[in-house]
Amino acid sequence: MASQDILINWAPQETRVAIVENGAVQELHIERALERGLVGNVYLGKVARVLPGMQSAFIDIGLERAAFLHVADLHPHGNGGGRGEPALPIERQVFEGQALTVQVIKDAIGTKGARLSTQISIAGRMLVYLPQDSHIGISQKIGSPELREQLRSRMQVLVGRPEEGGGGGFILRTNAEEASDAELADDIAYLRRTWAAIRERSHSLPAGSLLHQDLSLAERVLRDLASEATQTIRIDSGMQAQALRTFGDTYMPGMAARLEHYKGERPIFDLFGIEEEIARALSRRVDLKSGGYVIFDQTEALTAIDVNTGGFVGARNFDDTIFKTNLEAAGAIARQLRLRNLGGIIIVDFIDMTREEHQQAVLAEFRKQLARDRTRTTVSGFTQLGLVEMTRKRTRESLAHMLCEPCPTCSGRGQVKTARSVCYDILREILREARQFDPREFRVVASAAVVEMLLDEESVHLAGLSEFIGKPISLSAEPTMNPEQYDIVLM
Repeated sequence: MASQDILINWAPQETRVAIVENGAVQELHIERALERGLVGNVYLGKVARVLPGMQSAFIDIGLERAAFLHVADLHPHGNGGGRGEPALPIERQVFEGQALTVQVIKDAIGTKGARLSTQISIAGRMLVYLPQDSHIGISQKIGSPELREQLRSRMQVLVGRPEEGGGGGFILRTNAEEASDAELADDIAYLRRTWAAIRERSHSLPAGSLLHQDLSLAERVLRDLASEATQTIRIDSGMQAQALRTFGDTYMPGMAARLEHYKGERPIFDLFGIEEEIARALSRRVDLKSGGYVIFDQTEALTAIDVNTGGFVGARNFDDTIFKTNLEAAGAIARQLRLRNLGGIIIVDFIDMTREEHQQAVLAEFRKQLARDRTRTTVSGFTQLGLVEMTRKRTRESLAHMLCEPCPTCSGRGQVKTARSVCYDILREILREARQFDPREFRVVASAAVVEMLLDEESVHLAGLSEFIGKPISLSAEPTMNPEQYDIVLM
C-alpha cells in the first residue's frame, strides 16, 4: 500500500483537504461553512406531497428545496412485505403531513433536491450503527472468512441482547479489523448515546428540525480518510489542530498521534503544489508526461473523455505509441475522476487500438487504477465503437460545479460568436427595426471589436444599409459589453 500524507488547509469560511501519495495529489475534498454538505444529517421531516406515479414523496426538512424520498429508501420494517416479498406502494406507507425521521443520503445536485432515506445509519470510528436493524455485517474489504466469523462472534457478545439494553445492528468498518473488544465497546456505547439523543430531540422539536449533524470535514479526515498508510496529517491552524487532537484522543487515538501543526510561513497548499493541482483539475485539458493529452467535457447527462497522442511519436511503431499513451491515460483518467469528483455516466474514448491484447491490457490497467477509488465505480468494457462505458456513484457536486459557475459571456457553451457574425446580426436587426419604426437615426452600441469591424472591414455593408433605409447609422463602443452584446438605439 502506497504511503500517503494528508494536508488540511483550514479557514473559518472553508476547509480544504488534499490526500497525497508519493508526491501526487490523489483526492481533493472541500467544505465551505455556508455550503456544508448534508449527507449523514438526520432530520425530522414532514411529508409535503406523495407522488404515486413516481413511487416517491417530497419531504420538507427545513431547506429551501423539498427533499426526495423514493419507496426503495423506506425502511422495510412495517411495510407489509417480508424478506424477499415486494414492498407496499409508497401511498400506503406515508401520507401528507406525516412526520418522518429521515437521513440525507445524497446532497442536492443542480436542480435536484437532497435524497433521503428512512433507514438511519450513524457512522462511528470502527462501526456503523443501524438502530432499526438487528443484524451484524462485515465490510467486504475484510476478506478472510475466519476473521469475519471471529469478528461477528465478538460483536454478538458485545452488542448484547435487547432485554439487556442491547439492540440495533452494526456494520464493522475496515479499521475494525484489529480493534480490541474495549475499542469496539466504546464505539458501540458512543453510537447508542448518539441515537438516544436523536430520538429524544425528535420528540421535542418541530417538523423540519435538524436532529443530528455529521462530523465536519476536518473531523471526517480522522474517521474516514486516514488509514494505516497515512504517515502524517498536517493542518495549518493551531486552534483546529488542538481541537482535532482532542477529538482524536477520544475517538481515534491511533490517528491523533499522526497529527502535526504546520507552522510554516508559506501557505501549506502552495508549499506542496496543491493550488496548481486544483487549477489543472478545473481545466479541460490534462497533459500526459509522454506528450499526449486527455480532454474532459462535463455535460449535464454524462462526462466525455477523449485521449489524444498529441506530441508523442514513440520510438518503435505506431501501435506501441498508441498503447503506451492509452496506458498512461488510464492512470491519469482514474486520478482525475477522483480529483474532479466526476460522477454519473462516463464515456472514455481511448485512441483506437487494433490489437485485442492491447485493448485488454489498457482495460485491466484502468480497472486497477479505479480500484483505489473510495467511490463505487463500474466499468462495462469496450463497446463496438471502441468506447469504454463506466459509471461512478454521484454523492455530491463535482469540483468544477463547486468552485465555478457558467461563463457570463458564453453561458457555459465554451465559445462566443465571432465579431463578424455579431456585425451581421446587427445589420439584420437594423433592417428589421427600419421596417417597423421611422426614427431620425439608428445608433449601434456594441463591444469595441464589433464597432471596429463595422468601421473597417464591414464599412461598405454598413454604408449600403444606411443608404437603403434612408437613415444615418452611428456607432458607439462600450468597453463593458461582452463580444455578443449590442444595443440598437432609435434616435
